[in-house]
Amino acid sequence: MCFLYACESNQVFLKSEEPPKYIAETKVNIPSLKDASCEKPAPVKKEEPKVVIRPKTVVLNDIYFAFDRYDIRPKDAEILRKNLEWFRANPGKKVLIEGHCDERGTIEYNLALGQKRAEAAKAYLIKLGVNPEVLETISYGKERPFDPHHNAKAWAKNRRAHFSVIEEK
Repeated sequence: MCFLYACESNQVFLKSEEPPKYIAETKVNIPSLKDASCEKPAPVKKEEPKVVIRPKTVVLNDIYFAFDRYDIRPKDAEILRKNLEWFRANPGKKVLIEGHCDERGTIEYNLALGQKRAEAAKAYLIKLGVNPEVLETISYGKERPFDPHHNAKAWAKNRRAHFSVIEEK
């Protein structure tokens, strides 16, 4: 025998006094309707998100290179001089200089060119007075493009030296 219950919110509850007969070892638990309620639940209090003040983002600007070159151009030398201000304010912080290339050329050639670009940026910073012990270099060649497109604008963005602060643990 089954009973059907309903309330104002059109919720329907079904209660069975005799559980249906199943295979011998199967047990069916029928929930009790004693605690069933048709009332709307109380509104949930929404807490305001906590404002987290984060330290100022480190901004070391990238420098860019001409096709198949690793010399520092005057415009990029100015960027390195501006980056020097950060090095003076953070004398113990280590920085990784990443050398990048565009997609043209072999993997081996671009890895070598990327290393020369990173080393050129490092040498220029050392010439400006940065402690060489805080500078490390690596080449990613053409493996990590900034712009994935296949045109002259994208290639120009990808021929770069990128500066990353190394987190000390």
